[in-house]
Amino acid sequence: MRVVLATHGGQAAAINMRLPPRVLDSDRLPAEATAQLRDLVTAARAEAAPEKSGNARDAMSYTITVEDGDDSTTITASDTAMSPAFAALLTWLQTH
Repeated sequence: MRVVLATHGGQAAAINMRLPPRVLDSDRLPAEATAQLRDLVTAARAEAAPEKSGNARDAMSYTITVEDGDDSTTITASDTAMSPAFAALLTWLQTH
């Protein structure tokens, strides 16, 4: 499984737009970490994002693309509209 995290906006938008998306290949992870990632991806796919709750001036938006064999899924959220499952996946990706 290959997971790509792209971030957009926020206070550092000019800096972030020059950075490539972060890519994580589950083949390079220990089995336990791969299992955690699969569980988090499954939960984030299943849980719909909440309605946007107003505009935040420097809110970030996130796009997570999951490629698993022939299956590809893109999940998006922002600081103002993010499901708990998406937040958990995002946090996990940012620390790994």
